Amino acid sequence: MAKGKKTKKSKKHSLKWIKETLELDDNHGWECAEGYQVFVAGRGAVRFEIPQGWLVEPKEKSFKFCNAPEPNDDCAVEVSFNLLPPEFDLKKIPLVGLVKKIAREDSRDVLEVGKVTKLKRQTANIVWTELKFMDHQEEDREAYSRICVGLGSGVQCLVTCEFWVDQAEQFAPVWDHVLETLVLGLFIKDPRTGFARPD
Repeated sequence: MAKGKKTKKSKKHSLKWIKETLELDDNHGWECAEGYQVFVAGRGAVRFEIPQGWLVEPKEKSFKFCNAPEPNDDCAVEVSFNLLPPEFDLKKIPLVGLVKKIAREDSRDVLEVGKVTKLKRQTANIVWTELKFMDHQEEDREAYSRICVGLGSGVQCLVTCEFWVDQAEQFAPVWDHVLETLVLGLFIKDPRTGFARPD
């Protein structure tokens, strides 16, 4: 959410994105829930579903989705990821401690910190927590910030979501669906088919 007026010009980066439209094969394997669209980054390093019509903004190290153009957005989802070296011991990353540390170091006016929730998938471990904070940028209004760290198949991801407390009924299901459809390390051989490449 970007409700406040910007006082500094945002830094420009040299990263340039090229938009390319591909025709899907007739027998492609892409599927998603009605009213959603599939987002894939890193050729399948991270995948989840986001509501149709949401705006995507590629950033230097992340991707941000908003339900409306800033500063009129009421909900924003952002994701970043890292590919880990094959020899990396995934057990070395204490996910619960990492999420608690991120929440503890939040610099905003935090009112509450929720419990940590663990989600176990066949090929990934996912943990997340929720902060309630007072947004003072333009109006004093309570907001939620949800923070998720996922780890699996050689990929570590960070997913965040922010929305107003009084709109939780509308936007909490978006977060739930993002986590429900979050898949890590299912790499795609050809985006026109959507099928995972063999190991």
